[in-house]
Amino acid sequence: MATPTFDQLLDAGCHFGHLKRKWNPAMAPYIFMERNGIHIIDLYKTAAKIEEASKALKQIAKSGKKVLFVATKKQAKEAIESKAGAINMPYVTERWPGGMLTNFPTIRKAVKKMTTIDKMAKDGTFDNLSKREKLQITRQRAKLEKNLGSIADLGRLPSALFVVDVMKEHIAVAEAKRLGIPVFAIVDTNSNPADVDYVIPANDDASKSIDIVLEAVCSAMAEGLEERKVEKIDNPEEKEQAEGEAPARRRRVRRNEAPAAAPAEAPKAEEKAADAE
Repeated sequence: MATPTFDQLLDAGCHFGHLKRKWNPAMAPYIFMERNGIHIIDLYKTAAKIEEASKALKQIAKSGKKVLFVATKKQAKEAIESKAGAINMPYVTERWPGGMLTNFPTIRKAVKKMTTIDKMAKDGTFDNLSKREKLQITRQRAKLEKNLGSIADLGRLPSALFVVDVMKEHIAVAEAKRLGIPVFAIVDTNSNPADVDYVIPANDDASKSIDIVLEAVCSAMAEGLEERKVEKIDNPEEKEQAEGEAPARRRRVRRNEAPAAAPAEAPKAEEKAADAE
């Protein structure tokens, strides 16, 4: 798990904040200085916060839980899709569907609708529909895929949210806060970090800045998933060994019980002999 160095963060432009007049005073602890009317973010704090967030996300991934990545701004879409997709984590890069977390069962119904349409195409139901009906269903499927295709595997509420630009994704942050879901976020100098559990102070407008932060956290999560695989490989062996020992123990118990049964039957045989005389 490699945390980006100060120089790497500097080259990516992570230190550039917003104009001084647009700042949020709550971000003061993360601001190093002001130059030419622009706030400069303290990159030493950025590196420390990336490391802290990466460790926490690694543990979440290692435990087999899901982290939902949210970024609907164009600078972050490509990075989210490639990096979150590479580790099989759900993500939202189109419009955030209101109530996605607080009304999760309804979202799941919409996802199931996609599955139903796919089944119709496979089992031949499509062939019995008119051309117009086919077109309507195909369009509906395409719309669902665009908005919800990336969360099709999200069977339950995510264990955490990773957000790029908490101001733009304020609805997602509010829903997570309401449900007690921890929020990890790239927070710029114009944002309020109050509702974010793991603040990563950095430029949330430059694609390079977003990319370097995502690379670090997703690499950490990939390590967590790899460790989980190794543990899964080890555990079945222990299980098989335990299952192999169980029949052996049962056989030993039977052998130990067998001799004890013989003396109990002996008196019965003697009583039969006495009756015969």
